[in-house]
Amino acid sequence: MIKKTINYVKGSILEMKKVTWPSKKETINYTVLVVGVSVAIAAFLGGLDFIFQKGLEMFFLS
Repeated sequence: MIKKTINYVKGSILEMKKVTWPSKKETINYTVLVVGVSVAIAAFLGGLDFIFQKGLEMFFLS
């Protein structure tokens, strides 16, 4: 059991050395992209929610 764990950790370390990490600029660009898309989707869904809420209010309260 311990030997398997040691082999797993060694294998993980070897694989992590093969990883090509993004540059600082790429990381910032991707982060800004993700935040921007998230805000845009939240605004879109919030707008739809508002429109449907007002539509249902007009339908049921008229």
